[in-house]
Amino acid sequence: MRRPHIKNFSVAITTAALALSLTACSGAGPNAATRLIKQVTDGVDIVVNQDGSNVAISNFLLVATEDGSAVVVGTIVNRSQEADELLSISAANVPATMTGELNLLQDKPIRFEGDIATSKAVFDSVGARAGNNVAVVLTFARAGVVKLNAIIRDKRDAYAGVTK
Repeated sequence: MRRPHIKNFSVAITTAALALSLTACSGAGPNAATRLIKQVTDGVDIVVNQDGSNVAISNFLLVATEDGSAVVVGTIVNRSQEADELLSISAANVPATMTGELNLLQDKPIRFEGDIATSKAVFDSVGARAGNNVAVVLTFARAGVVKLNAIIRDKRDAYAGVTK
């Protein structure tokens, strides 16, 4: 009578062990591929560490408006103790018109668009088309020139409220 129970128990343990081993991630742990994903938005994320500066640019993208203009969306944070300043933004060699806060004090973000926006940058009549990428150059007083490739999004979903 004991043999069927032992056999059933052995089968159950073996099945459980196989199920766990076959479904386990081969790269489990702190360096697993799924733990190292950093890009969770459409926008560009980059950290600039040069000449003592430490500036983080996150979720940087452009939103196309109905008239072919484009509006900058994103956040810039200065993580170094010394202040910096955003001097210019250009896309496809066209300068943006910038308003609002452009000084980068330590851990005081500049936010383009959204409910807590501090700044605005608009490219008038640049011929922005959703789905395209564009070369963008940001110039900082301390961090220098930063080049990135940003996507142009359309005005829907999270970007429906973006205006010039």
